[in-house]
Amino acid sequence: MTAIQFKIPDQVEQAFNALFADQDKDAIIADLMREAIARADSQRQRREAISRILDRRTGAPIRTNADLAASRCKDRP
Repeated sequence: MTAIQFKIPDQVEQAFNALFADQDKDAIIADLMREAIARADSQRQRREAISRILDRRTGAPIRTNADLAASRCKDRP
């Protein structure tokens, strides 16, 4: 394990200490860091997925509303 030091506003420290007085603060901070890592990774994956979708759309054929309507009706009874 390693130790990390943070500078935070006094009000935040006081509120944190009051709210989590009976709990393991190191475990709480570690959980918050894990959540932040997961959230950042999820955002990165989302950005990459959006980028892939947009890249694919650049090569997609352009269809008019009439083309789409005709495709929907084609081969229908």
